[in-house]
Amino acid sequence: MPAKNPRVNVVLEKPLYNALHDLAEDEGVSMSMLMRDLVREVLEIREDRALADLAAERENGFDRRKAVGHEDVWG
Repeated sequence: MPAKNPRVNVVLEKPLYNALHDLAEDEGVSMSMLMRDLVREVLEIREDRALADLAAERENGFDRRKAVGHEDVWG
């Protein structure tokens, strides 16, 4: 029977595998679930970092002389 979700195979060095195995065991979850959650966390962290970089870039390029005031926008 085919799996519901796509799958990814990952090759890990033995120490990393052991650490993940121990962590999964401590948390009472499968290694697959642990890896899924860790990948999700890393993707969220990378997204946050990219958005922070974008915000910093926009803040550095902000020119008050060209800014539109509240009244001009909302009337």
